[in-house]
Amino acid sequence: MDKISLAGLILGIVAIIGGQALEGGHVGSLLQPTALLIVCGGTFGAVMLQSPFPTLQRGFRMARWVWFPPTVEYAKLIQQVGNWSQVSRREGLLALEGFIGPLKDEFAKKALQLLVDGVEPERIREVLEVNINTYEEELRQGAKIWEAAGGYSPTIGILGAVMGLIHVMENLSDPSKLGAGIAVAFVATIYGVGLANLVYLPMANKLKAQVARHVTYREMLLDGIIGIANGDNPRIIENRLRGYF
Repeated sequence: MDKISLAGLILGIVAIIGGQALEGGHVGSLLQPTALLIVCGGTFGAVMLQSPFPTLQRGFRMARWVWFPPTVEYAKLIQQVGNWSQVSRREGLLALEGFIGPLKDEFAKKALQLLVDGVEPERIREVLEVNINTYEEELRQGAKIWEAAGGYSPTIGILGAVMGLIHVMENLSDPSKLGAGIAVAFVATIYGVGLANLVYLPMANKLKAQVARHVTYREMLLDGIIGIANGDNPRIIENRLRGYF
């Protein structure tokens, strides 16, 4: 679990609630289900409208990466590529065929299969770069779901504020109803701006960082495969891969 993400979220919420309490305000005044419904419902309605369903699904599935990021084992990859390089120098590229089956990563399987098939290094690079670019774009589109939510949320919060003020204007003759309308108006703005800047935009940026880590992993694998195809010394390949981080 990514503890710093959880700590950051908790710190942000505690700071806002603590500031409210220090100013003498009631914490309960920040709890407005109507405002929350307007902001969250409106925000995700807009996100759903702009996004294809597969992208929307991918974005929601990726949300867990903020707190439970997938493991990216760079050191293991370097060791693995170094092993492949040594085997290929001793026994030839065909000897690598036995390594394909146990691999769980489909990209690694494809890369190693192209190598075993004797495809030219430049052609391998072309094929795998297309795969990497497509993979990166799909993940980035998923992350942009949360970036879009961060863009819409403040505006929907203002919409909620205006709706609350309309409710106030409609009930000027009944002072007992004015408080609820004003509360919804201001709290909707707090929810809109707060969710955007404390949750949605930080989540989007954290997911983009995770995407970059996954893309770097694939670029390292591509670099290693090309090195093996060119017959580079295993130590040179390993040192080049270590240069990525």
